[in-house]
Amino acid sequence: MEDVMEAKAVLNHARISSRKVKIVADLIRGKDANEALSIVKFTPKASSEIIEKLLKSAIANAENNHNMNASKLYVAEIYANQGPTLKRIRPAAKGSAVRIRKRTSHITIKLRERDN
Repeated sequence: MEDVMEAKAVLNHARISSRKVKIVADLIRGKDANEALSIVKFTPKASSEIIEKLLKSAIANAENNHNMNASKLYVAEIYANQGPTLKRIRPAAKGSAVRIRKRTSHITIKLRERDN
């Protein structure tokens, strides 16, 4: 079994719900790195700015740390897992309180080189 070169970038504790990140992640999974960058740049979602920055980081890691060719890179894996939830309390009617859940996520992008 041959060892496949891959570069990755990880963002932990991103202050956005993993559910919102997965929408944009599904758009770029399997796409070429440059194509994925342009898709993310023009996607009007809250997570696209975060994913764009992380994708640029993964591309830089591939070029500088693993000596990979930037034009051959593609998004092999991208996933967003749920991180810790920050629990806050907001006053509500009749002296009661409502819990606010500020969700976080852990986002991982893995890039590989195409063979052709």
